[in-house]
Amino acid sequence: MKYKQLLTLAFLALSANMVEAQNPIIRDQFTADPTARVFEGKMYVYPSHDIPSPIERLKEWFCMADYHVFSSENLVDWTDHGVIVSQENVPWVQPDSYSMWAPDCVYKNGKYYFYFPSTLKGEGKTGFAVGVATADKPYGPFKPEMNAIEGVDGIDPCVLVDKDGQSYIYWAGHGMSMAKLKDNMLELASEPVVVEGLPEGFKEGPFVFERNGKYYFTFPWVQDKTETLAYAMGNSPMGPFEFKGIIMEQSPTGCWTNHHSIVEYNGQWYLFYHHNDYSPEFDKNRSVRIDSLSFNADGTIRKVVPTLRGVGITDAHTPIQIDRYSSISPAGTSIVFLDEANKFEGWKAVFSGKDAWLQYNRVDFGKDKVKKVNVRVNSAAGGVLQICAGKNGPVIASVNIPQSRNWTVVSTPVSSAPTGVHDLFISLPKGNQAEVDWISFGK
Repeated sequence: MKYKQLLTLAFLALSANMVEAQNPIIRDQFTADPTARVFEGKMYVYPSHDIPSPIERLKEWFCMADYHVFSSENLVDWTDHGVIVSQENVPWVQPDSYSMWAPDCVYKNGKYYFYFPSTLKGEGKTGFAVGVATADKPYGPFKPEMNAIEGVDGIDPCVLVDKDGQSYIYWAGHGMSMAKLKDNMLELASEPVVVEGLPEGFKEGPFVFERNGKYYFTFPWVQDKTETLAYAMGNSPMGPFEFKGIIMEQSPTGCWTNHHSIVEYNGQWYLFYHHNDYSPEFDKNRSVRIDSLSFNADGTIRKVVPTLRGVGITDAHTPIQIDRYSSISPAGTSIVFLDEANKFEGWKAVFSGKDAWLQYNRVDFGKDKVKKVNVRVNSAAGGVLQICAGKNGPVIASVNIPQSRNWTVVSTPVSSAPTGVHDLFISLPKGNQAEVDWISFGK
């Protein structure tokens, strides 16, 4: 058994439902269309769940049978609370449709309301509808309603509970639509109206939020070939909205979809979105990411550049996946999968020559000085890997890498032990090639 698998088993023995940090944030299954909400002081993420299709008609399309929910207090360590709703336990859903697309969840009147689209069951019924499941806790158990919401014919529901208590629902399908919800959160309180003021082109996945009295109508939009994330602003929950521009540009690697949510947590705003990191050859299997988001003085949104590093502070004592780098040398360093046959094993950083380097930001060494560094490495020629506290900072350790054609963990005493939070700068001053899986520090 591989060393990394042994570590994983040990880790699971301590906490069976924890998943790793950095982008993507969920690293043991495909997740997409993330709606992030803050409940009970924690961040909860309600994504859709891509799976390889078990039926022929969806082999080349989106295939989703259920929903999980994940939570975190630090945006680094995520707990999978398991399946909360599946296509087999919703009375109005066609049980073999595999069409449990982008959901949402909100809290009102002491209950949590989980909104989700799917295909209607029954002879003569076609197309998508949106239904609701309710729970007393953000992680469930959720009980689906018997029927879908009458009047909502589409996908990608988003619900806004405004400051005055009035709730609104937004959805996609034949354009963008919106309506008021009754106080029971299960029925429309007004006739649906079309959202005006948006640019031409395909749009879906609305997410609406309020900040400083302004309402943001955000959405994936195909401006060119694949989806950007764009937005409009207004002074009320139902507009009118004025188009403002792009939040995130289209994927440079050709992932056709993007889908998102925007939320504030502990004074910082975050953009949750997805990309096909674990499935570069098939963009219908996506994975959730997070990056920080900020605003200009006039309330407009600053464009977000997607990162591998993501958000949060990494504990120096845990395996640091340096392949989720903050910056990288223009030549000499590459990132590739550890195992092409099992991409959920993750990635490795490949250093080739003395000009190779990468930087991994925000590592917390704590108050007590570490005494050694552990590096899981593979190098046919051997060499020296240097780890510094920042690009121009002191050398934490120089690790002699042995010649080997197998993965090995090398432990080396540190020469200068930092405390607190530092960036790591890793380079290969000696040697021609070294593959690094992770780095960790210990006593």
